[in-house]
Amino acid sequence: MHLVLELRVMAAAHPQRSELPRPKPDRSRLLVAGLCILLSLGPLLWWLWLKPSGMAVELVSKTWRLDIEIEKLLEEGESSWCDEMPAEARNINRRLILDPSGARPDPAEHCRFTRPQWRTMRMSRAEGAAPAPPQWPEPKLNGLPADQLGAERAGKREAFYELLLQNDTEQVWTCRLPLAQWQAHRLGARYRVQVDRFGVANCASLPKPA
Repeated sequence: MHLVLELRVMAAAHPQRSELPRPKPDRSRLLVAGLCILLSLGPLLWWLWLKPSGMAVELVSKTWRLDIEIEKLLEEGESSWCDEMPAEARNINRRLILDPSGARPDPAEHCRFTRPQWRTMRMSRAEGAAPAPPQWPEPKLNGLPADQLGAERAGKREAFYELLLQNDTEQVWTCRLPLAQWQAHRLGARYRVQVDRFGVANCASLPKPA
């Protein structure tokens, strides 16, 4: 009788393994595994969907556009601390004020003034297409001395050289190139360029002319 009781006590103190709680899955390991799967599938998805494909095209037009900004000398109003005024300042109006930044601890002279400055007023443009060679425009200026208000001068220049590519279904793409490369391509030449799934051509995939 005592032996049976002792065995029951021992069984109560040591429950069977089947009654122990099961360990929970490691979420961090699952996350790492999921990321690995996504990374491995990424190149495959790019290959199937976003990979550029070769497109047969013909060079149907070569256009050029050359722009020259025309600037005019105007007198414009400005303001600054008097000790920072440009040398060409004139019509100066001075007043004493405190410096909001605190760089000048005492009231200092602040000036309003005018000075001549070159401002872009219009554009002179020349444009055309091969076989006509690119030629810069010859803008007509008013001929006033350069230091006289109202004088005009040629300013910044910009050049644009573009190829118009077309496939057999008459879909077109435009590629802008430096002058040397633009000149080397011949009208009527046929190429294979990369065009992605969204219809955008990769102009860098154009073959380099010999």
